[in-house]
Amino acid sequence: MKLGTLYFIPVTLGDDNINRVLPQEVVTIAQKLDTFIVENEKTARHFLSTIKTAKPVRELTLLTLNEHTEDKNIPALLAPLLADQDVGLMSEAGCPGIADPGAKLAALAHAKGIRVAPLVGPSSILLSLMASGLNGQRFTFLGYIPQDKAARINRLKEIEKQSAKNNETQIFIETPYRNQHLLEDILAHCQANTRLCVACNISLESELIVTKTVAQWKKSPLPDLHKKPTVFLLLH
Repeated sequence: MKLGTLYFIPVTLGDDNINRVLPQEVVTIAQKLDTFIVENEKTARHFLSTIKTAKPVRELTLLTLNEHTEDKNIPALLAPLLADQDVGLMSEAGCPGIADPGAKLAALAHAKGIRVAPLVGPSSILLSLMASGLNGQRFTFLGYIPQDKAARINRLKEIEKQSAKNNETQIFIETPYRNQHLLEDILAHCQANTRLCVACNISLESELIVTKTVAQWKKSPLPDLHKKPTVFLLLH
């Protein structure tokens, strides 16, 4: 039985120039596909319209895989691939399979013998680490920080201890409208010599990537991170 290929298709991190952040091969492959599994249908349609797919976007099949998709419903997404159709998986921003549910689909695809083909594109996590000046040999991505203030402060102290113990860069994110609160808590509760990188709007014209010690950050005007995609990197 012939099987399709599951392409992991990176998308832009915002309204940046597609030609600047995506290789032509990625665009060419995406243009030819008829079926996509997407995290957010609205942003997916915008991206597919921008790259001018061979078929009109309204004629494409868009299936949804996001945080609300129940595990029992994920196997059904493989049906086109099992019928020898190539399918593209797209995150809302950046590379699928990293900090999104795409990994679950990839695991099922491997179990069925379906080829999983990752394509080259921007990852805010890796780009921020590259530019941070922090330890790129040992690092951990922790995902989201707790929303509750007390829990968040305790978690930050744990993260700092873990970083010091292993000489390891700790990478984490927050919902964009809580970025400023997270930054303020880091500066209020982490040690003065801990280094913090703030990486905001990566790959956009308004990109900001700055690394300072906590003590230096306290002496500087703080950037406005409200509602802006931001990655935080910490090394003690």
